[in-house]
Amino acid sequence: MALDYRKCAQEIVDHIGGRDNVAQAAHCATRLRLVIKDNSKVDKEYLDNIEGVQGMFESNGQLQLIIGTGTVNKVYDEFLAITGMSAATKDDVKAAAAEKQPMWKRLLKPIGDVFVPILPAIVASGLLMGLVEALAKIPGLNFGDTAWFQFLDMMSNTAFAFLPVIVAISAARVFGGNIFLGAVIGLMMVHTGLLNGWNVGSTDAINSFFGVTDGVIPTWNLFGNFKIGSYVVGSISRHGYQGHVIPVIISIWLMCKVEKWLHKHVPEMLDLFITPLCTVFVTSLATFIVIGPIFAGLETVVLNVAEVMVHNPIGALAMGAIYPVTVVMGLHHMYNVIEAGMLASVGLNTWMPIASAANFAQFGACLAVGIKAVRQKTKTVAVPASLSAALGITEPAIFGVNMRFLKPFAAGMVGGAVGAVFGAVTGLGATAYGVTGIPGYLTINNYLLYTILLAISGGIAFAITWVIWKEDAPAEKKTEKPAAASFDAPVIMTCEAGEIAAPVQGTIVPQDEIADPTFASGVLGQGVGINPTDETVYAPYDGEISTVAETKHAVGITGAGDMELLIHVGIDTVAMDGDGFETFVTEGETVKKGQPLLRFSKEKIAKANHPDTVVVLLTNADDYSDFAIKG
Repeated sequence: MALDYRKCAQEIVDHIGGRDNVAQAAHCATRLRLVIKDNSKVDKEYLDNIEGVQGMFESNGQLQLIIGTGTVNKVYDEFLAITGMSAATKDDVKAAAAEKQPMWKRLLKPIGDVFVPILPAIVASGLLMGLVEALAKIPGLNFGDTAWFQFLDMMSNTAFAFLPVIVAISAARVFGGNIFLGAVIGLMMVHTGLLNGWNVGSTDAINSFFGVTDGVIPTWNLFGNFKIGSYVVGSISRHGYQGHVIPVIISIWLMCKVEKWLHKHVPEMLDLFITPLCTVFVTSLATFIVIGPIFAGLETVVLNVAEVMVHNPIGALAMGAIYPVTVVMGLHHMYNVIEAGMLASVGLNTWMPIASAANFAQFGACLAVGIKAVRQKTKTVAVPASLSAALGITEPAIFGVNMRFLKPFAAGMVGGAVGAVFGAVTGLGATAYGVTGIPGYLTINNYLLYTILLAISGGIAFAITWVIWKEDAPAEKKTEKPAAASFDAPVIMTCEAGEIAAPVQGTIVPQDEIADPTFASGVLGQGVGINPTDETVYAPYDGEISTVAETKHAVGITGAGDMELLIHVGIDTVAMDGDGFETFVTEGETVKKGQPLLRFSKEKIAKANHPDTVVVLLTNADDYSDFAIKG
């Protein structure tokens, strides 16, 4: 008997608290994805027994009902008709789910989402930049005069010189805009026709670049000299934004809003050229007239405050704490003006120990995360990022690790503040500028005191992070996790995204012979059954755990090319309520092929009068034109 889609949808609406309790609704190949406002109004037990709902779980703020390929879209249409809601995408649902998080997490999440994909580029560049700069400062080596230095300096600086472009592309992806339009905005912000943003405070650089003598950056006054008070309306200072992050992210966020609005309102036949043109034009004006000047003004304020505060211990304490905040905002390069002024006037750069304390504290915090982290993915990012910070390049550590987890960033601020005070009290200084951290030994005036400063700042940040930060870890298991798969798992399915190995030892059963009509019909996806001869289920490929059933009898794993695999142990074993099952993974965990996922008891399944067939289904098999079952 065919499923009554209307009845299924109505029952779902009735038992999730009604239309008013739903923030967003979308669907994928197999699941209805809902963002619920008040979870206490949801009758989960009833939902799990609705005809047509094959399973249910919660993930990342979403209630996901498994309905099946070819069916979920029809139930979804009825759901929209009943509730009067408009269709949403999976991204809309994710955004709505994110809105339920605390404000500070919502503010920090976009920065983390933007920087995680580009971390390999800035970590590699940061490490190389630190090493190249250190070699160039070694007396007598003359490495700075060689072709190798010039080549490596160019190579290591590229990611940072064009950081706004990389950030813009990633931000456009995060905010749902056209990444190529994002790239254009990023390129504008570092255009060669503009003064390099790192030279904004240099009179000589300004005079040389523009051919002026007053050290003032010229402006483009787009609307003439029309003024509101002392402000010239439409005035654009002709300098770039190298090294900046926040203004780029804000600009791309605005770009995506404008682009989406235009796509909705511009007639389709005109959309192709009007939307990109207007999007770039509006965003460019806003970036250079409003967003950019706000940060340029902030630079001036911070620079003036820093110049006053750096000459006393209390000021040093404050600057040591807020220095990483200025790194986040892309304002830290302006401190070269202070350092150059110190060297010219007194011959000693006392700002360098403050910056070193702040940077080395972020190193200590990041290293603590790398050592203490439970997840291998966190370790592989944090350890190299901390090494980069130790060499004076802190962006990978700050954006990739410390800011994402917040507590390590705060710990770094404390360590930096204490270390900066020590540097100010002891009179530490450098004979050059541009290097901090370990390379700072090449310019510092007292090696012993500098070592103590690094130990204080890095050590305090490390200790605080170690105490107050803890990564979410899988729950402790009552028994030891079994070893990785030792059997030669045969390939049972293939598609353009990759191969799927057998997750358990046993005899392959054709899908249409599985003793469950839902699985056998293919409504939940294509695959096979396996009559197991072993009791441990292993990962069939490298991927991420997307689902772990509360009753521990099933797991979902996402792999390369967005493969979504469901591994379901036994038929109707959900009724066993977890008895006889033990899981070794949690949702969101990254796993490797052959890693144990769960263990089950064939004896208990038999005593409960259920078949123990392990069902393996690629739930989005329809997404791949070359999907095939092997063997």
